[in-house]
Amino acid sequence: MEKRIKITRNTTETQIVMEFDVQGEGEVDVSTSLPYLDHLLTLLGFWGRFYLKVRASGDIDVDAHHLIEDIGLCLGDAFRGSLGEKKGISRMGWAKVPMDESLVEVVVDLSGRPYLVYNNDEILPWLIFGEERDVWREFFKSFSTRGGMNLHIGFVYGKNGHHLIEAAFKALGIALRRALSPMGDGVASTKGMVE
Repeated sequence: MEKRIKITRNTTETQIVMEFDVQGEGEVDVSTSLPYLDHLLTLLGFWGRFYLKVRASGDIDVDAHHLIEDIGLCLGDAFRGSLGEKKGISRMGWAKVPMDESLVEVVVDLSGRPYLVYNNDEILPWLIFGEERDVWREFFKSFSTRGGMNLHIGFVYGKNGHHLIEAAFKALGIALRRALSPMGDGVASTKGMVE
């Protein structure tokens, strides 16, 4: 796999600088101007055992949508860029994570073919961290699309929005770490390549 990737995104809506390495030790240093997003990205980096450094700002006076979505795009670009030819990895991973009354399942395939299934999200409260719940679907959609992965997130049950979203970020980190676990020297595909 490739070494550390640096991504810079400057638009009229957001300014993001990100450093990422899939072969980290869970070292995370995140400052996005949204403390709850910092918390969630820290969980993802810690449980994924990634190196992740983010400096980001944006038009949060409008709302948090652009910043959260664009960080998902940058993280997807960084993740995909760091995978190289995907040799020697398991490719697929999964995790179920409980948090108090909530349970979330995440399954991922680093197939190169992006797809997001975001199941049972109607159980999420309309507002989470003061933002509409759909902004988190947009984050995961951006991340999976740019990361070139098939990502399934299932909110099994729960009531507290904070718990459900936090469990999803933890489960994503664990599932990605499992997908990156060693498996031989070649690519995990009967086709002999992972596109």
